[in-house]
Amino acid sequence: MKLVKSLLMGLLLLGCSSLASASDYYVDITNDTGYTILYMYVSPAKAETWEEDVLGSNVFRDGETQRVTLTNYESPLFDIRLVDEDKDSYTFWDVDVSQRDIVVTLSDLD
Repeated sequence: MKLVKSLLMGLLLLGCSSLASASDYYVDITNDTGYTILYMYVSPAKAETWEEDVLGSNVFRDGETQRVTLTNYESPLFDIRLVDEDKDSYTFWDVDVSQRDIVVTLSDLD
């Protein structure tokens, strides 16, 4: 019985430690392209697919800064893709959002 209790306590502590490793992050993205951004995708680095468009039905106009809040992730590394009104894309790979924000310019065109 004592062994079972010890095993259960160990499993409980292991489960709690994995929950504690999830963190919340944010990244401020500034649009300095001269164009309106229609889509913004932010996914964990190395993910095989892009997550949903964080803008939804909104647009991201030139000169604006948008804060993207990222909750319950284990790593601060994210891939970020923006698509403008001309369907041009701007992709940033392996961005450490705990260390930097993004200013998107025409020089970042894919």
